[in-house]
Amino acid sequence: MNTSLVVIPTYNEVESIGSLLDALKNLPVDILVIDDGSPDGTAQVCLAHGVEVISRTSKMGLGSAYRTGFAIALTRGYANVIEMDADGSHQVRDLEIMMEWIGTNELLIGSRWVADGAIENWSKFREYLSKGANAYANLLLSLDVKDTTSGFRIYSADLLRRMDLATIKSEGYCFQIEMTRRAIACGATVGEIPITFIERAHGQSKMSGAIALEAVLRITSWGLLRLIGR
Repeated sequence: MNTSLVVIPTYNEVESIGSLLDALKNLPVDILVIDDGSPDGTAQVCLAHGVEVISRTSKMGLGSAYRTGFAIALTRGYANVIEMDADGSHQVRDLEIMMEWIGTNELLIGSRWVADGAIENWSKFREYLSKGANAYANLLLSLDVKDTTSGFRIYSADLLRRMDLATIKSEGYCFQIEMTRRAIACGATVGEIPITFIERAHGQSKMSGAIALEAVLRITSWGLLRLIGR
């Protein structure tokens, strides 16, 4: 068993998951896919690559998928847990660099918005949405993290154990903000490493109005709680 587990949530990623799994097999990591009942055969492709798959019967959400993967990683005794998207937006070459920094911080974030970070093939709307969400989160929560919404991360297992994961409630991309907030509240050190984020070439983005609304409402709620000292 390797010391790091890559947890990959999937839903209809059949066109991109195979190449990601092939690239990851060159790294000293184990891989766990959490598939939310993809009708396109994503789980079958993963199994054909010899990768372990937790197959769920319906779309249960990003946060739920990661909580499941984290719990398995902690039960099995991994030292580090890696979050990575299946759609090709996160590059394995960036992960190699991020892994070189393991041990320097309890949470390592692959960041688009630090110096030398970059995005490719994004619309201006997506760029403004991401930057706006990060600015809003930092304004209300004082996280001092440039890319709170990044889903490309490495957590130390010790940090995850302190975070009381069962009480993390967000399910959309707000999950990343809530995890950042909780990590900092637990006294974690956070490092941001520049990555190049490439917009997916296949499939459809999971971003929706409901996901964006969840983020706005939760950030506002946390900000108000912070204001009144709770």
